[in-house]
Amino acid sequence: MQHHSTDINSQRSRIAFIQSCWHKEIVDQCKISFVAEIAKLGFAESDIDFFEVPGAFEIPLHAKLLAKSGKYAGIVASGLVVDGGIYRHDFVAQAVITALMEVQVATEVPVFSAVLTPLHFHSHSEHQQFFHEHFVVKGQEAARACADTVTKIRALQASLRDIAPVLNAA
Repeated sequence: MQHHSTDINSQRSRIAFIQSCWHKEIVDQCKISFVAEIAKLGFAESDIDFFEVPGAFEIPLHAKLLAKSGKYAGIVASGLVVDGGIYRHDFVAQAVITALMEVQVATEVPVFSAVLTPLHFHSHSEHQQFFHEHFVVKGQEAARACADTVTKIRALQASLRDIAPVLNAA
């Protein structure tokens, strides 16, 4: 297993944004609002790498490979898992969320989920409009969580580096 430097400032300075393309016109709203909100928090769009995958099920492997690269301070996942009326979409959603949690715990790179699973989703205009607007909100929330967590992890790692010589000398 490859170990990356704990210096998040030099090794992990970028943000990865992965989105599924199922209902892309809705999920795009999360990306657009994420970029606008995180810019207010000190990150430029040029600090973000964007990745698209076919569906939500493909997000966790992408997230793991990106996290293991040592290049990213945080990874944001966005997607919409809908009830097609035939298969149990909740199993897919649970698998994706569980896998994303496993990625962040295994790699020590925070992963933020804006993968949403509505109880009932219909393609009529009322639901389309609701989720179009809801993904704007989720993008803003993901940006705030990402910026706050990345900042706190950087501070925590810096303080741990500062006390390591003291602990080793004891």
